Amino acid sequence: MRPPQAINMTKLLEKALEEVAKLPASEQDAVATILLEELASEQRWAQLFAKSQAKLAKLAEEAIAEYKAGRTKPL
Repeated sequence: MRPPQAINMTKLLEKALEEVAKLPASEQDAVATILLEELASEQRWAQLFAKSQAKLAKLAEEAIAEYKAGRTKPL
């Protein structure tokens, strides 16, 4: 029987966690640390990317203007 918090878990994630549960506690903690660090990294990346949208749009506009002005070269 699934624990209540697992209701929204995909079958693949559920299977992975079942396998992790078979490991010794120290290895479970190592896997958990890696997973939590990866999730935190993804959250930081998403936040940085969201904050950079205006800057990216400005850079794109500048690149288009340079292209239209003939100041670019084919790669």
